[in-house]
Amino acid sequence: MSVNIHTIKDIRFYLLKELDKIYREPETSSLINIIIKTVTGVSKLHQLYNSDEPVSKLQVERIIEISNELKTGKPVQYILGETDFYGCKIRLNSETLIPRQETEELVHLIISENRNYRGNIIDLGSGSGCIAIALAANIPGSSVTGIDISESAVSMAGENALLNGVNVSFLKSDIFTLNNKTVGKAGIIVSNPPYVRDSEKKSMNRNVLDFEPHRALFVPDSNPMMFYSAILKASETILLPGGRLYFEINEVMGSSMIELLGSAGYRGINVIKDINNKDRIVKGIKDV
Repeated sequence: MSVNIHTIKDIRFYLLKELDKIYREPETSSLINIIIKTVTGVSKLHQLYNSDEPVSKLQVERIIEISNELKTGKPVQYILGETDFYGCKIRLNSETLIPRQETEELVHLIISENRNYRGNIIDLGSGSGCIAIALAANIPGSSVTGIDISESAVSMAGENALLNGVNVSFLKSDIFTLNNKTVGKAGIIVSNPPYVRDSEKKSMNRNVLDFEPHRALFVPDSNPMMFYSAILKASETILLPGGRLYFEINEVMGSSMIELLGSAGYRGINVIKDINNKDRIVKGIKDV
């Protein structure tokens, strides 16, 4: 296909035309800003004030490739191989979920409540390492460990830690067999485990179902809290008395999670709503 792209402005017009029927505004504009920044290396502000800046043939070819991939429904984060998360650059692969805004809210809560914390933090089901890396970057007195069952995810998380200049240990292990001999003890445990019930697949977008790793998303309807129960069991030996536990949860699980943490001997249990007013975070303190 012959295209007439010579400047940053031409890229914007081309992508607007190509993506117009696939995405809505302002999503299209946001996507275009991200794509241009990734391919050309220039900021959004630079794009606005230097729109006539020329682009190379290789850059044009990459723009066309990205546009064609977007038309298949593939998320832009996987196409570009990276995303931004709480001020950190996070690389992704097919074994790692795309970090969501709700998870940034979880991280923000932990940082705001533990900024001066000095001790161990364990992130269970760490995936790309986004939570662990953001915590290590913003709670400098802490020592952070991330655990995931996927070798590929652990490898990617390690690369992300180096990319962001933070010291995080990532280990391959199964949440269902985890104990303090594997990871030691910690004063904070955080997890964003799989929590979408299989029956909810029918209401999800195809770009999620077709491209994101299902084992990092879905749980059976017959046992939707299986990961939380396993983490609470592991926390019996891993989490120190008085330690804090933070979970991201399915919006329908709020009251069930209060009961689950209460039965496991936690106090100060709170369910916190996300920016969309949905139950999204539960926290509790391990009883002494």
